[in-house]
Amino acid sequence: MSEATILHADLDAFYASVEQRDDPRLRGRPVIVGGGVVLAASYEAKACGVRTAMSGGQARRLCPRAIVVEPRMSAYSEASKAVFDVFERTTPLVEGLSIDEAFLDVGGLREISGPPGRIAAKLRRDVREQVGLPITVGVARTKFLAKVASGVAKPDGLLVVPPDGELDFLHPLPVERLWGVGPITARKLHALGITTVGEVAALQESTLTARLGPAAGRHLLALALNRDPRPVRTGRRRRSIGAQRALGRTRRTRQELDAITIALIDRVCRRLRAAGRCARTVVLRLRFEDFTRVTRSHTVPQATDETAALLATARRLLAAAAPLIDERGITLVGFALTNLSDSTALQLALPFDEPRALDTTVDSLRLRFGSAAVTRAVLLGRDDGPTVPLLPD
Repeated sequence: MSEATILHADLDAFYASVEQRDDPRLRGRPVIVGGGVVLAASYEAKACGVRTAMSGGQARRLCPRAIVVEPRMSAYSEASKAVFDVFERTTPLVEGLSIDEAFLDVGGLREISGPPGRIAAKLRRDVREQVGLPITVGVARTKFLAKVASGVAKPDGLLVVPPDGELDFLHPLPVERLWGVGPITARKLHALGITTVGEVAALQESTLTARLGPAAGRHLLALALNRDPRPVRTGRRRRSIGAQRALGRTRRTRQELDAITIALIDRVCRRLRAAGRCARTVVLRLRFEDFTRVTRSHTVPQATDETAALLATARRLLAAAAPLIDERGITLVGFALTNLSDSTALQLALPFDEPRALDTTVDSLRLRFGSAAVTRAVLLGRDDGPTVPLLPD
């Protein structure tokens, strides 16, 4: 049996931890990042029930002693870069998942750096000493199990799952630990009397696929048996580019939702063009007041990077979802662009196109004078929410 050589490293309460690092008065105290909607909460605030995307008012009622700070995205971006520098000095095989999370493969480093557990412990010390942040690391043979291990070890922990103890560790855990098991899938499994990963592993594949569908059923059974052959991949290009905004529980008018849609699509289209990509599919993601979610998508015939074309598709998706929004209330809206391809062929096929030329001009002005230098009239005076730092494309 092969050695556990995959690390999943995950910074703890990242935004809040950066605030506590930079302001000693916040250490050991409940901290909420973001006033209107919670972007992050320290573990002291989480202990009171505060959660990400919760409305600021609800968070303050749950935790009256909490200190609320405005987000500082540039500080989080700088901290992320410093942490990834530590990752890349540890091993050349780093697969970033987000600005505060990555997989690392340390196979083959035993002679140089020691066993994986020792490498993981040193990684945690280096991040603490060089960047000043707590980080949790899970170590296992598969990416899936390494991520589960880091989740169990949080906060500020280290957990190594030995190859001969994988299923003993995994099977007692609740089914919600399986990737892809959200509230809806969990309810379906609970209706079958299934509450643990081990109980999923004991099911026949036909039982799971009949209840959850072929793809989801096979996926969950494989994970429950710790079958995950995916290697750690470096240099992978992003498969989607998206942005979302948490809205709290304030009811929004159609005009307000349209303005939010414009701001989000404008943001993701800028990132799309900066990455030299174009997209065929627009995905709408909504979260409702009862915490249920829906996803809607539309694929256009021709890949594009034009803001106007992609905005028109986004607006149609939102209009189709309007009855659900009116009925159930909305607390989060997000858009993602998928089916990405390189835009070089598009530029050759369309040497001059007026909407694209306008986008290019606006992008150039924003690059030179700042992102707020040129904006749509409907967005004047509106706060479209913080720009969350992301991994490079």
